[in-house]
Amino acid sequence: MDYQEIIEELKSLSNPEDVEGMARFGINPKKTYAVRIPELRRIAKVSGGGHELATQLWEAGYRETRILACMIEDPNLVTEEQMDNWALEFDFWEICDQCCMKLFRQTPFAYKKIFEWSKREEEFVKRAAFTLIAVLAVHDKKAPDEKFEQFFPIIIRESFDNRKYVKKAVNWALRHIGKRNINLNKKAIEIAEDIRKIGAKSAKWIASDALRELKSEKVQQRLRE
Repeated sequence: MDYQEIIEELKSLSNPEDVEGMARFGINPKKTYAVRIPELRRIAKVSGGGHELATQLWEAGYRETRILACMIEDPNLVTEEQMDNWALEFDFWEICDQCCMKLFRQTPFAYKKIFEWSKREEEFVKRAAFTLIAVLAVHDKKAPDEKFEQFFPIIIRESFDNRKYVKKAVNWALRHIGKRNINLNKKAIEIAEDIRKIGAKSAKWIASDALRELKSEKVQQRLRE
């Protein structure tokens, strides 16, 4: 499928009622076709992919075209400049998370961007840093523990950020690191305990929620097995 065929497919799948419903999730109803992720996966599979098509889709600026761009882009052709530019255009958590899960984690710059973006003030750029930690904790199976232990100081530092989409991502990163193995679980619990002592409202929430899962019997049993 070429760019125009994809747009026509998205239009045919769009439902006016679903578009208006997207507004409840903070999505601009003028910039979405309200097409569900399984349909986008199907379109991505038959699109043929490619850097040029991904660029066209991203520049179109719609929720669906940008998610598709993340699904079909070649991670080997992605530059640091492209990652920075796309991250600056994140205006909603879903685009941020899909981009990190489907594309950014596969680039050679993923770990570097975590350190860079965690210092940025833009809410969704900072969220992208911690989303990357979370998805790499799941998908980078061969990475040594030290690769994730290096993120603990960043998690502590940013636990003061009370913005909804930042603190949720910080929490997400801490929990996923702590679910990799028993060693990281113990260290993540120690970090969470330290964060809880900070006193900031966001820090207390991040720590309490993480500890609830990391100490749960379900997680402990899985790690022991």
